[in-house]
Amino acid sequence: MSTTAMSSPRWWLSVARLLVRHPSLWATAVVQTLRLAAPGWWRRSPFLPLPDPAYLRFRLETQYGSDQDPVAADVITYLHWCRDVAATS
Repeated sequence: MSTTAMSSPRWWLSVARLLVRHPSLWATAVVQTLRLAAPGWWRRSPFLPLPDPAYLRFRLETQYGSDQDPVAADVITYLHWCRDVAATS
């Protein structure tokens, strides 16, 4: 599985465009970004709450296998799921 697609600004822009259409998911997106961020992310450059690369590779391979790139629309589906699970907890 290549994480190259996710390192592309074009991929992140497509996720942002989709997320802009779902304001009810904005808070969920912020919460999930912080939950998935590598510990101590604020101490290391690029000072962004990014997930650990090994964890991200593992999650992408378990979802997509080793020969498919991630789909931006799946981020919206994931955020809906996160919000629904939090509402039932």
